[in-house]
Amino acid sequence: MAAAAVSLSLYLDPQQQQHFHTHLNPTKGLPFLSSRNRLLSLHRLDRYNFKCSLPSSSSTNSVTPAQYYSFLDDPFRGSRFLTNEDLEKLKALESFVYLQDLESGSLWVRVMRIEEMDLTVGLLAESFAESMLMPLGYEALLRFLVKQYLIERRAVMPHAVTLVGFYREKGWQRGGELAGTIEVCFDKRGANASPPTPTSPNNSPYICNMTVTRQLRRRGIGWRLLKASEELISQMTSSNEVYLHCRMIDEAPFNMYIKAGYNVVQTDSFFILLTLQRRKHLMCKNLPVFNSFPESDMSDSGEELPS
Repeated sequence: MAAAAVSLSLYLDPQQQQHFHTHLNPTKGLPFLSSRNRLLSLHRLDRYNFKCSLPSSSSTNSVTPAQYYSFLDDPFRGSRFLTNEDLEKLKALESFVYLQDLESGSLWVRVMRIEEMDLTVGLLAESFAESMLMPLGYEALLRFLVKQYLIERRAVMPHAVTLVGFYREKGWQRGGELAGTIEVCFDKRGANASPPTPTSPNNSPYICNMTVTRQLRRRGIGWRLLKASEELISQMTSSNEVYLHCRMIDEAPFNMYIKAGYNVVQTDSFFILLTLQRRKHLMCKNLPVFNSFPESDMSDSGEELPS
């Protein structure tokens, strides 16, 4: 991480206990991790966006307009020049929302906003500390490093983006709670300077840094974060190839990716163990081209996929 004194790699790998965690690698730069249904995408909204919480309606396809939110006003965007294409992509990100009914409630996925950064930082830092069995005393340092990373990644929008998912239990009258997060890189301008090995093509979309809130795991939320990322990639890029990493020891996530259509294209050599890293698969999927919003591909599945 360029802004930090220590080089940090937040490679968030999924574990077999049906959730995802982070992996600290002091030998590399910054991080990465791995992830259709009915999609509501309103790319041409000019005056409205959506609230942070899930709608109170019983249908997840109904959304309530809120005060206009613009990523152009983002204080972390910096002074980087934006082309007309960049501006159009930012508008698309502003209006992107993925809604899905789950067996136990509803999920809402969209781009993380500034006021949600601290919540997202806390979720990622907790996941990292849990996976590494780190003492609580390191929590403040972890939060600092993760926040610096998210700020740096936010500055490259619309070439990379952090998505957040909000979950509402059936019967709840209040808004949803943060359920998970996932990062998507769309092209080489959004690619991380120090990606994990095996290295994916830097001009191809890449999915990473996924984690699900501990108490909401095993509900298919990880699968939906993955699908929301794929839908956004299909709309934001012309590339039909998307990449992610999965550790060789993570059998359950690996099976999820295989079921989702990903195939192993390369695997770390044994020499990676000399750097104190776990061996990983680089996986790739060819995304289909959609002319209309697809229906849920999980509606007939009787198997609960890991989250």
